[in-house]
Amino acid sequence: MSEVYQGSCLCGVVGYELTTSPKAVSHCHCSQCRKGHGAAFASYGSVPQSALRILRGSASIKSFVSSESVLREFCSECGSTLFWSRSQGEFADWVSIALGTLDTPFLPEKQKHVHTDSAAPWYISSNPCISGGRPPFPLAPMVAPSHE
Repeated sequence: MSEVYQGSCLCGVVGYELTTSPKAVSHCHCSQCRKGHGAAFASYGSVPQSALRILRGSASIKSFVSSESVLREFCSECGSTLFWSRSQGEFADWVSIALGTLDTPFLPEKQKHVHTDSAAPWYISSNPCISGGRPPFPLAPMVAPSHE
């Protein structure tokens, strides 16, 4: 029996469930994913489209065609990035889920960073494959609060 994963947008208007565990977990550093997430990278896991069921708020899901074959979907109420999918090609019957929207705990067996050549110049990782060999930010010293 496979586990069911629940997810929702920030405001809770959109709710969904996955009837299978997300596969192909990746952290994408391309500029479109960075802009869509407003972050250094976007974390997604993919499922067959038949494994995604919208439980509520389908009228609040809006879409944006970000390139010739990619459709990105988000909540029109709070702006949460939810899904992206391809309209053509080998994986046209799969949908990628923004992992930050999962409400059910999920631990992937494998994950990878992709398009690291497009990583944000301000993002510095201790992973040299992502940071281009730049050193990580130094940690600021911990300072105990003063009780004066």
